[in-house]
Amino acid sequence: MLYYALVFLVVALIAGVLGFGGIAGASAGIAKILFAIFIILFIISLAMRLFRRA
Repeated sequence: MLYYALVFLVVALIAGVLGFGGIAGASAGIAKILFAIFIILFIISLAMRLFRRA
C-alpha cells in the first residue's frame, strides 16, 4: 500500500510539473488517503504485536 501511495505521489509531481493541475490534485489526494490508511494499519499491527507478547 505504501508503494501505491508513492506511485501516486510521483504521478502528482510529474503532472504538476507538466501543468496538469486537475490530475496532480487528484493524484495527490489519493496518495494522502493511501498513506493515511497505511499509517493506521501499521499502528494497529504494532499494537497487536505488543498485546500478543504480554
